[in-house]
Amino acid sequence: MAEMGKGVTAGKLAINVQKRLTRAQEKVMQKLGKADETRDAAFEEMVSNFNKQMTEGTKLQKDLKAYVLAVKTMHDASRRLQDCLAEMYEPDWFGKEEMDALTEDTDTLWLDYHQNITDKSLNSLDSYLTQFPDIKARIAKRDRKMVDFDSARHHFSSLQKGKKKDEAKIAKAEEELGKAQKIFEELNVELQDELPALFDNRVGVYVNTFQGLAGYQEKFHKEMSKLNQNLNDIMTKLEEQRELKKGGSEAAKTEDSAKSEDANHSESASSPPPPPPPAKRPGPPPSRPPPRMTPSPDFRQQQRVESTEDEAPQTTTPSEQSVVTNGSDGDLPPGFIYKVKAVHEYAATDADELELKVGDSVLVLAFDNPDEQDDGWLLGVQESHWLQNKDISIKGVFPENFTQKV
Repeated sequence: MAEMGKGVTAGKLAINVQKRLTRAQEKVMQKLGKADETRDAAFEEMVSNFNKQMTEGTKLQKDLKAYVLAVKTMHDASRRLQDCLAEMYEPDWFGKEEMDALTEDTDTLWLDYHQNITDKSLNSLDSYLTQFPDIKARIAKRDRKMVDFDSARHHFSSLQKGKKKDEAKIAKAEEELGKAQKIFEELNVELQDELPALFDNRVGVYVNTFQGLAGYQEKFHKEMSKLNQNLNDIMTKLEEQRELKKGGSEAAKTEDSAKSEDANHSESASSPPPPPPPAKRPGPPPSRPPPRMTPSPDFRQQQRVESTEDEAPQTTTPSEQSVVTNGSDGDLPPGFIYKVKAVHEYAATDADELELKVGDSVLVLAFDNPDEQDDGWLLGVQESHWLQNKDISIKGVFPENFTQKV
């Protein structure tokens, strides 16, 4: 039985070797022009399209894998950055819980995005490319069977044209020709049906791949934009709270300093007064910050409560109350609060600012919208202009520390 097996194996091996020799001889004869070759221009174009399609699909698969890897890298970098911020964010700062939730939501969003493009786009493209190796192998088999068919056709023709005709050999050659032709035509017909359909299918694959990728990108960036806006709001409110606490601390220091000065004054009432300090020019005017985001109603209410608690109640003298009350009687501009005199020159740097010269009298006006007033700045009109024109069209803002209340 073992020898039989070896014999069968040896027989098949001999047949395969003989087929290779026959095909090699046939190809040499065809290249030398001594034997005609079966040609199909339409099928050759199909094969050319197939090879182009396979090359393009392989390149797309490679580039899409690189993109997915880049998304994973960005996800890892974003997670490390968010973790760093969460670790630095102190527990008593504003929005600590919101910050922790935002960190978790950001990580989840990156994870979903990476998973979607991997499962829906990359895996779909991988499945599309799995069919190419099988079809490529069948095209190669079809080429071999076409050579076998040509060889059988030439052998049968040569026997028919021979001077000494052997009918048995002719009959056997005709039978071999029929078998070779059948095998070749079956493969040829199948591929002629499949290759055009596969080539047309590439359009749908490209559409699904890039349309899906665009959809996932749009959703990801839209949700990420919301998270970034939330992060920006938390940072803005944190800075605002810091400014409020800073202002309260400075007010407390001012009050303590005033009490200390009163005590020193009572102790040195009998001593001669110290010489006046030399005049100093004020520092630069306070910067005018850019427009800030409007806080939420709850946060504005919190600001009002803290501002009311931190500020000392202000009182006005009867004369001042009379000036405010009679502000619209024609002698003073509407909204008049009090008058100041410029003790230092100020050159306006913006169209809405007021030019000051030493000695100028300015009538201070109330802002139409108190939220528009920047810290350290007042709104007013030159007294000389008001007396001459009786209008407040030439009004502007100016630094408070360049003037003195009169």
